[in-house]
Amino acid sequence: MTQRGPAEFTPPPECPVFEPSWEEFADPFAFINKIRPIAEKTGICKVRPPPDWQPPFACDVDRLHFTPRIQRLNELEAQTRVKLNFLDQIAKFWELQGCTLKIPHVERKILDLYQLNKLVADEGGFDLVCRERRWTKIAMTMGFAPGKAVGSHLRAHYERVLYPYNLFQSGTNLLCLQKTSVDDVNDKDKEYKPHDLLQRQNIHVQPNDTSAPARRAKRMKTESGCVKSEEGEGCENRPNLRRRMGSFVAKPEPEKEIPIQVKQEPEEINELIPEPEKNKSRYKKNILPPPVSVVDLYVCLVCGKGNDEDRLLLCDGCDDSYHTFCLIPPLSDVPKGDWRCPKCLARECCKPQEAFGFEQAYRDYSLKSFGEMADSFKSDYFNMPVHMVPTELVEKEFWRLVGTIEEDVTVEYGADIASKEFGSGFPIKGGKFKVAPHDEKYLNCGWNLNNMAMMTPSVLTHVTADICGMTLPWLYVGMCFSSFCWHIEDHWSYSINYLHWGEPKTWYGAPGFAAEQLEAVMKKLAPELFESQPDLLHQLVTIMNPNTLMAHGVPIYRTNQCAGEFVITFPRSYHSGFNQGFNFAEAVNFCTVDWMPLGRQCVDHYRLLNRYCVFSHDEMVCNMATKADKLDVVLASAVQKDMRLMIREERELRDKVRKMGVVQCDLFEYDLLADDERQCVKCRTTCYLTALTCPCRPGVQVCLHHANDLCSCPVSNYTLNYRYTLDDLYPMMNAVRQRAESYDEWASKVSEIMEAKLDKKRDVTVFRTLLEESDEKSFPENDLLRQLKLVTQDAEKCSSVAQQLLNGKRQTRYRTGGGKSPNQLTVEEMRSFVRQLYNLPCSLTQAPLLKELLNSIEDFQQHSEKLLSDEVSADVVGEIESLLEEGSQFDVFLPELPLLRERLEQARWLARIEQAEDPVSNPCGLSLDSMRQLIDRGVGLTQHPSTERTMARLQELLTISEELEEKAQALLKARPPESLETISSMLTQVEGVPAYLPNCLLLQDTLNRAKEWLQEAEDLQVAGQSPVLSSLSDLVLRAHAIPVRLEPLDQLEVLVSEVQAWKESATKTFLVKNSPFTLLEVVCPRWEVGSSLKKKMRKVKGECVSSGKKKLVKLDSMSDVERALSDCKDSASAMFTLAEVRLKELESLCSLRAANESKLLPTADCSALKVCVCHKPAMGAMLQCELCRDAFHSVCVRGPSDPLDPEAWLCPLCLRSTKPPMDKITTLLSSLQRIRVRFPEGDALRYMIERAGSWQRRAREVINSYDLSLTSQACRVASPTKGHRNNRKLCGSPSQSQDWHVSGQEQTVFYTEQRCIPLQGLSSELEELMVEGLLLQVSVPETQQLYRLLLSGLPTTNTSHTEHTPYLTQKHSSPQRERDAITSAEKKAKRRMNREDTEIRDRGIKPKSKKQRMGTEKRRERKAASVSASDVSQSEDSEEDMTLCPAESCLQPEGEEVYWVQCDCCNRWFHMICVGVSAELAAEEDYMCVTCNTTNTGRRK
Repeated sequence: MTQRGPAEFTPPPECPVFEPSWEEFADPFAFINKIRPIAEKTGICKVRPPPDWQPPFACDVDRLHFTPRIQRLNELEAQTRVKLNFLDQIAKFWELQGCTLKIPHVERKILDLYQLNKLVADEGGFDLVCRERRWTKIAMTMGFAPGKAVGSHLRAHYERVLYPYNLFQSGTNLLCLQKTSVDDVNDKDKEYKPHDLLQRQNIHVQPNDTSAPARRAKRMKTESGCVKSEEGEGCENRPNLRRRMGSFVAKPEPEKEIPIQVKQEPEEINELIPEPEKNKSRYKKNILPPPVSVVDLYVCLVCGKGNDEDRLLLCDGCDDSYHTFCLIPPLSDVPKGDWRCPKCLARECCKPQEAFGFEQAYRDYSLKSFGEMADSFKSDYFNMPVHMVPTELVEKEFWRLVGTIEEDVTVEYGADIASKEFGSGFPIKGGKFKVAPHDEKYLNCGWNLNNMAMMTPSVLTHVTADICGMTLPWLYVGMCFSSFCWHIEDHWSYSINYLHWGEPKTWYGAPGFAAEQLEAVMKKLAPELFESQPDLLHQLVTIMNPNTLMAHGVPIYRTNQCAGEFVITFPRSYHSGFNQGFNFAEAVNFCTVDWMPLGRQCVDHYRLLNRYCVFSHDEMVCNMATKADKLDVVLASAVQKDMRLMIREERELRDKVRKMGVVQCDLFEYDLLADDERQCVKCRTTCYLTALTCPCRPGVQVCLHHANDLCSCPVSNYTLNYRYTLDDLYPMMNAVRQRAESYDEWASKVSEIMEAKLDKKRDVTVFRTLLEESDEKSFPENDLLRQLKLVTQDAEKCSSVAQQLLNGKRQTRYRTGGGKSPNQLTVEEMRSFVRQLYNLPCSLTQAPLLKELLNSIEDFQQHSEKLLSDEVSADVVGEIESLLEEGSQFDVFLPELPLLRERLEQARWLARIEQAEDPVSNPCGLSLDSMRQLIDRGVGLTQHPSTERTMARLQELLTISEELEEKAQALLKARPPESLETISSMLTQVEGVPAYLPNCLLLQDTLNRAKEWLQEAEDLQVAGQSPVLSSLSDLVLRAHAIPVRLEPLDQLEVLVSEVQAWKESATKTFLVKNSPFTLLEVVCPRWEVGSSLKKKMRKVKGECVSSGKKKLVKLDSMSDVERALSDCKDSASAMFTLAEVRLKELESLCSLRAANESKLLPTADCSALKVCVCHKPAMGAMLQCELCRDAFHSVCVRGPSDPLDPEAWLCPLCLRSTKPPMDKITTLLSSLQRIRVRFPEGDALRYMIERAGSWQRRAREVINSYDLSLTSQACRVASPTKGHRNNRKLCGSPSQSQDWHVSGQEQTVFYTEQRCIPLQGLSSELEELMVEGLLLQVSVPETQQLYRLLLSGLPTTNTSHTEHTPYLTQKHSSPQRERDAITSAEKKAKRRMNREDTEIRDRGIKPKSKKQRMGTEKRRERKAASVSASDVSQSEDSEEDMTLCPAESCLQPEGEEVYWVQCDCCNRWFHMICVGVSAELAAEEDYMCVTCNTTNTGRRK
């Protein structure tokens, strides 16, 4: 009926569980005393015996029959029972009004009428709530959602159902509210079928049986079997588990009883409907008229009138009549059921309720039949096998059922079955159970519950009578949900329960110190129950949810007792519980010495509650005193203390009675009477020492505490019955004191030192002395001795631990990896340990030292906490390391150490990051790998805001860096490449990123190279200069390596392709098929001629230092020439370079021609002569090259196409190209000028064209200087010479002429097939002119004209244009003339050398001495020739010869240092750059100027 469903049960904490060893298990009382300091804090504890301790089950199963108790679960719970009682009263009230109570529904929930009534009463009553409109507030308090007009529904239900009852309770004439007839009820409001909760509302209308528990009890007589709620009957919101509910009750009785049927309404306002089955008429006209007057017999007792007979109601109880309109409130119709007038209603409802208690079942069970019923119930309820139902599920379901009134579950419990009648579950001596030999040890075992209560350490051994449940065990047979309610044991004694077999038993317990708190909470939450039953908790019929008690501050603990386990409860510990299923348990009480004071307190408590005692405490104490000599000294001491209190109280009470006037005394042996015959008539305490009696009430007595409650007779009539006089009691106490005197003295010493203050504490040796005394006097084991032993042991252990902590005997955790060792104390434990040292009853020398150590540790902790509370930084690494070193010295577990280690790792990590980001130590910045490594290290670190921020920054930096790297890599690999602007835009994003980004740096380098390239490309085209092909090609190649889109690249590539196309065209024009020469080798002057001739040049100038401005260009190979041409800045420089190559070409060719000519002179041995391409001696028909003048076998080379045609024949080495005509070359030059790109081939072509043009002009001058007619005549004169192909060259006769065309002797070895230009008499200028014409790689007509002119022989007529130097040979010169010439040349050379040396010394340059590599005669010849040549070209004693370079085209180099070279023949000095000689060649080889070389060549010829 509650709007809020019960909250799910939360299990309380577990109680202690002990598992004793066999040694500890041997003495149960010693073990219980040992665990008592721990277990009494929770009230209950569980003990698991050793695994091998398994006593046999000795109960006679066949003979065991019992009648169980009936337990309706929701009647057990205190708060639920209050609600049920309230509903019973409401149901009875409406039953007497002839109506059936229907409990309304609101918001699809059964309305909690009790809560509604209580809330309205708390708010001030119905009228006040209506006036102040508090119904919405009440609805919200009951758990209904606001805003649904629930308050108006609650008001209507209260007004119809509860308001009349409250008017009746207030004393107003109770009249029913207006009822609608049965016909007016809504058809949808069906009659409610009784089940579960509502069956509990069935009230039996019997005059002598109207109390709520009796009604509920008798109601159940009509039921049989297990009644279950069916699906759909108000249970649609509950799971199937909660639909299967049942009640197990006794057999039905045949008598028929009329229940009040309580019907549920879905959501409509409930109606109170009269009983339909009873249709007794209330009207006067339906009553047979008596012989007397109707008016005299039927009048309304309210108005006293008899009119309106049809509105008169007749009471079914007293036959009084009332008008319907005279009732309060008036009725509109006559009820159809039984009706009671206000007088009868008050008389019936005011009968007192009977005390609540369990009913006994009407069926007698055997153990087997009860087990079958119990298992069937549990399996049906949970719809699963009993062994598969979890204990947690059963526990939650149990507390749900006891807290709800919507479901009625009834179970049975076989409790308090006397073991004396049916036999204990443990084997006993003399019992019917035959014990196997190996089980005989269990007969005398202390844990056998038949022995425990009466063992020597138990005080109950001095109770003479056998008390079932205390001294004799009780048996308990339980089923699922059967429970034992909150209670404490009789006389606040110990109890022990053993579960022999079956399913677990769930226990709940509260410690003894919380007993009064628990009682106060239950009285507060269910005051109605305690008003009628003050000793309700002693009836074992009331339970309350542990969660409710815990919510009010009561400490509750729980445990599940399984088969074979003990549960012990301690004095005054409340405990309750329930069974998980079918099981069999046995329990008994026992009392130890420590219980004695509590036992006397319990008797006083019972006296206040008027509760009977199970035994007389005074009688037990006196029995022990009579056996003082046999008492244990500890027990004797306890008895002596208890007797002192008992005698003092007894003396005071007897003095009080004597003062009252009681003078009669009589000795009475109360121990001969049964306990129920000597109870105080007032407080029901068992009397033993004294009691008051009066003759007016025989067999009745009162204790001295209630002397005024005996009777009304004069006190002088009372008789004081006593068992002992005070004079008898004192000797008994003295005997006990004497027995305990030595122990008391020892105990007083122990108590004194145990209670000593700080400045009076004794050393631990005193404690050891007292222990030794107890051993010598054989004091029994007791609490004080155990405490002394415990204190001494603790002191010794503390001393050892303190010394170990002070010595620090362990390796530091900081060095061994950290962690808490098993025996290591925490700081809190050490602090507690230090407190323990100072709290010990004895003093230890290590305490102050350990206190000082603790202070050091606390200082360390404060320092650590301060450091740990600060932000993490790289600067605290050293401080943390010092703290770790300090903390590692303490033999204490310091939680700060692992935190400091974590902080150290964090600080080191931050330090690594700072170091990596430091521009000094790491100028490149953080690399991606470094960031990843730092992040990987940081991932394993403990989280901290500083590290998290740094980690986030690193991760963000890594993410940004990776994105930038990916973008840079993509830009570098983009095809087609991106523009310069895109890359620049991307690189602007990189700015400010503190990381080393290789791809970005590469991209930046690419950008820089692109900018440089663009600048170079722009520089190539500035000022109208034509770019050089090498630079252009280099730019193009470099551009291809730059992954950037370069706008000028396409134009440059077009230029390069045009150059390549031009080269291909020029190659086709110049080169012959399969030519071994390149285009540049063809169009460029030959830098060397011949492969065997080595030029002899040497450097005659001293060590020269480069000026740094102009450097000599090495032109020793084609690559040098090509490089020199490419390095030229303009065409003029290129032309100058080619001019140098031309000079070298002419010099080399002159030398080659001279060498070849000299090689072909007649010699003694012609076999050694090597000629031709085959390098064999000359023989037979030979061809002589007009250019190199070498001879070739006609069979080895290809001769002229027409031997008769006068055309110059060139050897394969000299014929390098096709020699195209000038017009074709002019076409190539035109296309070259359009390209506007300089390259070596183009420069060489221009030079070749200029050279050809210059040569043509000189050749025309020479040709025109001669008379063509003379030339024709000379040709005709020479033509008649026949047989020129048969001309022989003689070998071996030195006296013969050197002219090859003169016929000689017959000893000719070889001959030439074609005519060659005769060199005799030919001037060097004409020869050089012809050679240069043959060197031209272009065909011009002047070449053939000059050749024919020279071939035919020149006339002797001198011209004004040219002077021909005579060709001197040995044949034409005399020895005297030669000597004169040499002498004169030597003198001139010497004078020139002296002047040059003086000039050089003045200029600070020391000439290097020249090596003499030539013979005297040859040198003389060269010097004579040089003198002759120098005489022709310049004056003899000119001073300008010493400062000016005599080269034809002097470049006039400038600078601090200029390179010079001296001719070995004429001793003239030339600029190296002007004559094309490198410093290396000048230093290694001899140098001969062009003039000397030409002269010497002519002389050799």
